[in-house]
Amino acid sequence: MIATLRIQRGMPGAPPEETDFEVPFEPGQSVLDGLRWIRREADAGLAFRYSCLNANACKECMLLVDGKVGYACTLRLEARVMRLAPLPNKKLIRDLVTAIAPPDERLDRIAAGPKGPEA
Repeated sequence: MIATLRIQRGMPGAPPEETDFEVPFEPGQSVLDGLRWIRREADAGLAFRYSCLNANACKECMLLVDGKVGYACTLRLEARVMRLAPLPNKKLIRDLVTAIAPPDERLDRIAAGPKGPEA
């Protein structure tokens, strides 16, 4: 059986494009398993984020699946066309990757050190 992942891709400021990937399907696989297969076997340039230690522990693989917010690591892959898109209310970085940390919590700001009267 085959699952088709229709992935919205693009860069900030450019119109998004959809790319279909046919992924081998086995019951029990997650959407993240499908994305990792695509990166390994079909398109090494596909951008998505994950940092798994345990399912749903890191919250980095959040995206839209068929228009609903979910975690790629916990949503089950299905033998049908599934539409994947980046989170709409976050700044797009590339493909399925969006900015997830609030601006005041980003590493580049923390690394710069404290600012203001206390500095």
